[in-house]
Amino acid sequence: MDELEHTSYESVEEENRPISNARLAVLVLLGAEIMFFAGLIGTFLVFRFGSVTWPPPSQADVRLPIGVTGLNTIVLLLSGYTMFQGLRAIRQDRQKELKNWLFATGLLGVIFLVVQGSEWVRLVHHGFTLSSGVYGSVFYVLIGCHALHVLVAVLWLLAVFARAIAGRFSVDHYVGVEVCAIYWAFVVVLWPLLYILVYLI
Repeated sequence: MDELEHTSYESVEEENRPISNARLAVLVLLGAEIMFFAGLIGTFLVFRFGSVTWPPPSQADVRLPIGVTGLNTIVLLLSGYTMFQGLRAIRQDRQKELKNWLFATGLLGVIFLVVQGSEWVRLVHHGFTLSSGVYGSVFYVLIGCHALHVLVAVLWLLAVFARAIAGRFSVDHYVGVEVCAIYWAFVVVLWPLLYILVYLI
């Protein structure tokens, strides 16, 4: 019994350290992700500002869905707020609210992906594909990579939500929620930058 209590105490102590192994791992992951997207954005900027006209004349008739994507940006930003509220709830041991906020976050993430996917279908239908020269390539690679990361974040969130339903989180044990929230914040904060660069500039 003493050994069990000692193990439990060590687990709580590990969770409450400023930088636990889980927190450190997700920060290292984000460091790699930031370098990855910095490379993609750098490539986009080279093509964008290295071209006399943008989009290239062959793709001048392509109209990116600025308005719809702008609204979709608000959806993703709102998901960042709901994720923060979920983390705040479990820090105050409000487990029911955690479940509600996680569900709302996941739903907003799915809506973002569905809207973005439907817009891609429309663009492809109008002949704008990955093989549509440099413009199509940089668009789908950069925006597609972000969409893939949002999908990963949604799947991660589903796993956290399942654990929340099972009552695995408490005020003393919520690192799983926290690291997921950190990754979610990354994909949320990154998107407005990509939206401005690719859709508006």
